Order: sequence, then C-alpha cells, then structure tokens
Amino acid sequence: MNLAALTLHEAREKLRKREFSAQELTEAVFRRISETEEKLHCYITLSRDTALKEAKQADERLKTNNNPHSLLGIPIAVKDNFLTRGIRTTCASKFLENFISPYDCTTVKKLRASGAIITGKTNLDEFAMGSSAENSAFFATRNPWDTDRVPGGSSGGSAAALAADQCIVALGTDTGGSIRQPAAFCGVVGIKPTYGRVSRYGIIAFASSMDQVGPMTKDVRDCALMLEAIASYDPADSTSANRTVPQYSASLTGDVKGLRIGIPKEYFVSGIQPDVEQAVRTAVRQLERSGAAIKEISLPHTDYAVAVYYIVATAEASSNLARYDGMRYGHRAPAKDLTETYMLSRAEGFGPEVKRRIMLGTYALSAGYYDAYYLKAQRVRTLIKKDFDEAFKSCDVIIAPTAPTTAFKIGEKTRDPLQMYLSDIYTISVNLAGLPAISLPCGFDSEGLPIGMQIIGKHFDESTILAIAYAYEQFTDWHKTKPNL
Repeated sequence: MNLAALTLHEAREKLRKREFSAQELTEAVFRRISETEEKLHCYITLSRDTALKEAKQADERLKTNNNPHSLLGIPIAVKDNFLTRGIRTTCASKFLENFISPYDCTTVKKLRASGAIITGKTNLDEFAMGSSAENSAFFATRNPWDTDRVPGGSSGGSAAALAADQCIVALGTDTGGSIRQPAAFCGVVGIKPTYGRVSRYGIIAFASSMDQVGPMTKDVRDCALMLEAIASYDPADSTSANRTVPQYSASLTGDVKGLRIGIPKEYFVSGIQPDVEQAVRTAVRQLERSGAAIKEISLPHTDYAVAVYYIVATAEASSNLARYDGMRYGHRAPAKDLTETYMLSRAEGFGPEVKRRIMLGTYALSAGYYDAYYLKAQRVRTLIKKDFDEAFKSCDVIIAPTAPTTAFKIGEKTRDPLQMYLSDIYTISVNLAGLPAISLPCGFDSEGLPIGMQIIGKHFDESTILAIAYAYEQFTDWHKTKPNL
C-alpha cells in the first residue's frame, strides 16, 4: 500500500483500525518527499525530526482515544506564511530568512491540539504576492504534472506537494485566488472560505481585507473535514465571524436536485483556453443531468475586478509591510543612521514583485491620488459585491473556470506583470466580495494538464458549494489521477 497517496479520510480510518501507525504514515510521506523534492522544490523548511516525534505522540493518543480527532496522526504541509513556533517562517523572503516565531498562529495551534503532524513549510510567492510561485526569494516550485510549468501561486508549494503526495493535506492562504488557482493548476481541491470563517491571527498579512486561510486536499470529503477542523470564531482576530461552524461533511449527500446554478456570461469570453471552457461546460451539463437547474447570469462589473484588486491589495500591502523596517525583526542592513537602515534593509530584503506592489500601493494612498484611486476602487468593490448579491437572488451557486488557462511555462509571464495578474481574473472578484469558493478538477487539456472548475457560494454557505463539488466528483475520476513523476 502506498501510504503517502492516501486521502485524509482513508488515512484516518486506517489509523483508527490500526492498519498502520502514524509513524509509518509519516515515514512514508518523508520517503516520498526525498524521492521527488529535488525535482519539485515544494518545501522551504522540512521538520522531519519534529514530525516523527509528533507521530510517536499521535500513536500514543490513538491507543487510548476511542474517538480521535479526524486530524490525529495526519501529516500536513503548511504554507510558509503561517507563524509556527520552533519552525522558521520566511514568507519566502530574504527579509525573514532566519525568523523563528515565538508563537503559533491560531490555525497551527488548532492543528497541534488535534494531533496533526506538520511536515514542514511550503514555498510561495514572496509575501504571497504572485500567481506562479516564481517570486520566492529562494527557488521556484515546479508543477508535478510538467516540471517545466508553474504550480500556480501564491500557494504553489502546498499545491505541488499535495499533488505529488508529499503530504496528506495542506494549508494555504487566498487573497486573490492563491488557493484556488494553484489547486486548479495541480489537479487538487482547494477552498477559500468566507472572509472571517477561519482565523487570520498569526498569518503574515498581505491584504488584510481579503486574506483568508483555507485547506488544499486530494478530494472534496477531505476539504470538508479540514474546514470543520480549522474554522471557528477567534477573539484574537478582529475580523473573525462569531458564527456556528456546521458539520460540513454531513452536507456531502451527492444530491443536487433542485439546486440553481448560475453561469456568468462575463467569464466565458475570448481569451479563455478552449479546453478549459469545454471541460467546465461539460461539468455543468453533468450537474444538470443530475437534477440541478442551470441559468445564465450577469456579473456586469467583472471587467473592473483586476484593476480594483491591484489598487486595494497593493494599498493594504504598502501599509502592512511598513513594519519591515530593519529595526524590530528580520533583515537589518549595516547603515549609518535610521533612514539609511530603513532604505538599505528594504532594498536588500524585498524582491522585485514585493517592491513593485509596495510602490503601487503607496502611490494609490498618497496625497492627491487617494480619492482618484483607492477611494474609487473601494466604491467599485462595493458594486462588484452587489453584482453577486443580485445574482444570488436567482441562484444558489455560481460556476465558472478557476483560471482562464492551464499551467503556463516557468518564465513565460515573469517579464509581463499584467499578463501574470490576469491569470487570476476569475478568482479575484470572490475575494473582493468576501465570498466562499472551491476549485476542483474537472478534466485535462490536450497536453495532459489539469483543469479546475470553480464553484462560488453565498456568504457562509460553504456547505452548498461542498455539496455540489462532492456530487460532481462522484461522477468522475479526475481527482484520482496522479502525475507521473
């Protein structure tokens, strides 16, 4: 049995039945990492010794616990912008290359309490700013389906590690598509929960009004189980929603009869890869045959989403990254005075994409331009949210492609930032509106690369998008197909 290839729910059941131990499962995952990591570069930091100790402790708990937590003994990869006590947190930046947090973020604290095993910290675009995992200060992660291609970003390390069976499940963050787009590119499942559903406390901030933590998994059932485990109200996060967390796995009935699915006409236009459009439309027809009602809808302000996002997100990044000054923590350059310390530390510590976004955001917030750019963008953001509010009066969910294309070649878009930004055109609006959305595999293109379908739901209605995703998954084997490494 290939233990590393198991899903969370498969591994959980077999651990409970004592078919193997948490130590054996963890060792199998690390063997897989040693076999494939040189080709893929998914992890910035591996925590093998700590993980094996955690696995031993999990086995002791499994012996005495008759109703163990669903994550007990499960190896999990964590994106390297989650603060982890005792394991360095770099955010893929030279600025934080040697930073070790004195505390865990809330999500990691919940993982540790559940008995999950942290395999290590995965690569990302620096400070989560990017769509390809090429903007890391250390190395580019490669897509397991074709190592000449990107895995997507910014959670590219988590997506690639999961697709390559270097973990059982993984965690990422999504500010403009950073869970869903890499999930689509790597042929895995990824959900961006409603803003406020999962605590952001201890997550290194990029754009605070849009950042959200979410799981990346091998199938939809795992996604539901992971979301049950990490979603909760957290008083340490002022944006956390004080709402009851449903048992998401209970919604996975396979029945979609009577559910209304909206298809936004603005998402199926010129520029979309024909294979992607065909795969998503075929998936929608399958859901229609299963009893769902399909109707075309309009999201008229879609064309403004990218422009709005790259004003709001960069403005928030400019504010959030002001704390990296070379004085309190992180990289400090030798300098003769305070001003020079700031300037040299930032010049040496930040990469080109981070500098680009800080400059864009600072400009948008500057005197004389605030009203014309930032304030205007916030007003249009409200219109984008209203588009979704209006659409959801006549449908329960919205289905669209996750990305306009499949994974592109490494280096293909690095010289043209605008083309890189457009790769998130279908995911950005969801973050601007604070909605939940899931990406799951719905086919392959002519070159054998995975295609992702996105299901967008109403605020705090993750149950419905998980239910529809699960129903579709039962008709296909896309999620069971593995890359040939």
